[in-house]
Order: sequence, then C-alpha cells, then structure tokens
Amino acid sequence: MPPAATTAPLFWSAPLRYCRWAARERPALFWSVVIGAAGPIGMPIVPPIRHYFGDINPAPIPVTYPVPTGPRKQLSGYDD
Repeated sequence: MPPAATTAPLFWSAPLRYCRWAARERPALFWSVVIGAAGPIGMPIVPPIRHYFGDINPAPIPVTYPVPTGPRKQLSGYDD
C-alpha cells in the first residue's frame, strides 16, 4: 500500500500545526510572512528601546540656505 498523501492543514482550523507545516514545507513563504509581520509589530516597540540605549534622532537636515541680513555686496568684474 502506498504511503498516505498528507494534505496541508488549514490555517483557521489548526494555526500552530499549519505554521509547523509551512515552516517545513514552504520555508520561503513562511519566513517572509514572519519577517513582514515583525515590521508593524516592532514600530511601537523599537523607538523606546533605542532611546533607552542612548540612540537619539539626529537634528533635521536644513532644507533652505540661511539668507544673510544686511545689504548685499555689489560684485565687480567678470562682466558679460
């Protein structure tokens, strides 16, 4: 008698059994889902941990050039 073909378990009926099956049979899909789900979960958790260890956010990069106050010097030479 040939070995019984096992079918994939359904996620909603047995989620842990399905995760074990997916990690073994389809590891690329399983770990891509795990890593993809870790991003949104880590968003509220990581910043307080960073600040606790002393990693502060840098000052924002200036988007404009500071214009000097006072009159501008009149340039001379290199006339076109």
